[in-house]
Amino acid sequence: MSSDKNIILIARKLGLHEWQVENTIRLMDDGATIPFISRYRKEMTGTLDEVKLLQIKDEYQRLKDLDSRREAVIKSIMEQEKMTPELMTKIEAALTMAELEDIYLPFRPRRRTRATIAREKGLEPLALLIMEQKERDPHHKAEEFLKDDVKNVEEAIAGACDIIAEWISEDEKARRQLRRLFEKEAIIFSKVVKGKEQEGIKFSDYYEWSEPLKKCPSHRLLAMRRGEDEGFLRLTIEPDGKNALDILNSIFIIGTNDSSYLVREAVNDSWKRLLSSSMETEFRNISKEKADEEAIAVFADNLKQLLLASPLGEKNVLAIDPGFRTGCKIVCLDRQGILLHNETIYPHPPQNETAMSIKKILSLVNAYRIEAIAIGNGTASRETEDFIKWVKFDKDIQVFIVSEAGASIYSASKVARDEFPDYDVTVRGAVSIGRRLMDPLAELVKIDPKSIGVGQYQHDVDQQKLQNSLDEVVMSCVNGVGVEVNTASKHLLTYVSGLGPQLAQNIVDYRTENGPFNSRSELMKVKRMGAKAFEQGAGFLRIRNAENPLDSSAVHPESYSVVERMAKDLRCDVRELMTNESKRRDIKPENYITPSVGLPTLKDILEELSRPGRDPRSKIKEFSFADIHTMEDLTPGMIVPGIVTNVTKFGAFIDIGIKQDGLVHISNMSNSYVSDPSKVVKLHQQVMVKVLDVDIERKRIQLSMKGVDLKRD
Repeated sequence: MSSDKNIILIARKLGLHEWQVENTIRLMDDGATIPFISRYRKEMTGTLDEVKLLQIKDEYQRLKDLDSRREAVIKSIMEQEKMTPELMTKIEAALTMAELEDIYLPFRPRRRTRATIAREKGLEPLALLIMEQKERDPHHKAEEFLKDDVKNVEEAIAGACDIIAEWISEDEKARRQLRRLFEKEAIIFSKVVKGKEQEGIKFSDYYEWSEPLKKCPSHRLLAMRRGEDEGFLRLTIEPDGKNALDILNSIFIIGTNDSSYLVREAVNDSWKRLLSSSMETEFRNISKEKADEEAIAVFADNLKQLLLASPLGEKNVLAIDPGFRTGCKIVCLDRQGILLHNETIYPHPPQNETAMSIKKILSLVNAYRIEAIAIGNGTASRETEDFIKWVKFDKDIQVFIVSEAGASIYSASKVARDEFPDYDVTVRGAVSIGRRLMDPLAELVKIDPKSIGVGQYQHDVDQQKLQNSLDEVVMSCVNGVGVEVNTASKHLLTYVSGLGPQLAQNIVDYRTENGPFNSRSELMKVKRMGAKAFEQGAGFLRIRNAENPLDSSAVHPESYSVVERMAKDLRCDVRELMTNESKRRDIKPENYITPSVGLPTLKDILEELSRPGRDPRSKIKEFSFADIHTMEDLTPGMIVPGIVTNVTKFGAFIDIGIKQDGLVHISNMSNSYVSDPSKVVKLHQQVMVKVLDVDIERKRIQLSMKGVDLKRD
């Protein structure tokens, strides 16, 4: 299938113009990234956003894979010398992998089967005769096929029926109609494996479970599959067998004689022995892929919210990794996140060195001009927060609880060892907590997203698809915010459009050897920084206090001349244009349209000139939990503040200040119907929730947002 045909198919499926798809594919084939195309090539794509661009990318890859498989199928059939014009037309018209494989199935090299053995005995002509259903006495006809390896009529008939059963299982029309039946009516059944009732108690909800496959949510399907993989559950997927046989009989039974009776038996055998298991396997795979996609989408959405969490910004921070017996590890960081000091205090049992710890905190706050305190949300977090509240500071100090998710992974990683070779994991972990407060995005890019804990069943889904999706999210977030090239780590620079690990390292090396970059154009001096990489990345790299003020903005260097023309026409320089709103109001963007720069780009330029390099993330707000510390402190009806820690398809988990998060089920999120929890709450959102039920034995807390003023932020 030609690429032109693929462009038409993609445009039709996604509801786009063909030129939008064609230009997008051309840009991608030329090495352009999704963030670059979305931001700086709006005229070429018709202002498509990243979501649509990713859909084009995915669909284009799917069709390329299909074309590759199509070529292999054609080659295989050609080598068998079985290709016909009609068959070629069907192969070229196939639009899905399933459709193509159905066409290829009769020609696929196969293992030795009962039908293969029957063919070797010369029984295929008898099978053809019976299949036509014109022969009234097939048993009498079967006598003509008796020989050494076919000893009697029953054996001949059985062999012929084996061949017919295989034909039926490979029939394209039959598989297509059964596929529709499975799509509409398949039921997934889950049963406990006998003798595993106690060992697999965590899967007890699925010991006797059934529901329509098409209605089974992704989290439930993945949970049942995990139970099966661990040997506790047995799953089956099937529609009503009678309906399947009715479909097959309507296709293959064309008479009422003895031959028709034999074909009916072959249909029954084909369904039970071949087609039911084949279709079940196919729909196991289809349902798994769908569940993976939904789970990955939830994970990706949560990750995006986490990466774009509100930053504190450049402040002197004291970060605490709390603990009881081992003490609270303290680090002091300057406004760039550089470690200035570390030590340990013991304000909690068993040492109870409270007075000494207060004195130390006050000393450090004054010595390092601390402006904010970050407390990790792990063990002893609430006790440490209470301790800090006892300290009487002589100035306003903001106090924040910071998620520790993944911090232990970072602190033991090569990345952390390279950053802090002379410090142990406790210091590295505390530094990570402080830096997360200052800039969550810059710190979290150092950690494998799967270790951050914002998804479900991340180890059960397709790992390559998960990795690709999360990489796209990280790249989108990094480029959406922009990167300060003179302070960014190698890990942050790696995700900048067009760079990658090697160029990121080269930028850091150049910065180390030559000092801070003074202009974007100086980036061209970096080893291996070619014109293409510069084009892709320059607009997302910021240089604060550069000689050219546009270097600190999201205006791409390729558009500097446009801004300079605007300034010239208004008889001012670029810096004045960026600071003088009345000057900008006089700009008529239509006067600056060129073949390569249209109104979408010009509007982006004018918006950026009004707030150059502005961080798109919202401002951070302080938060305090209620005076509760354990599940025993909770009673139904209490309304308490909380922070959203995870969003799933079935609800949201809320940290209310105790060790166990509570769950707001989707049915308790609003008085109106909720189809998607992510439309109601976001990760790290501050909310008010009502306690519905507390199950201490099972460590489960049920919460509700109904009738509660839940928006604290």
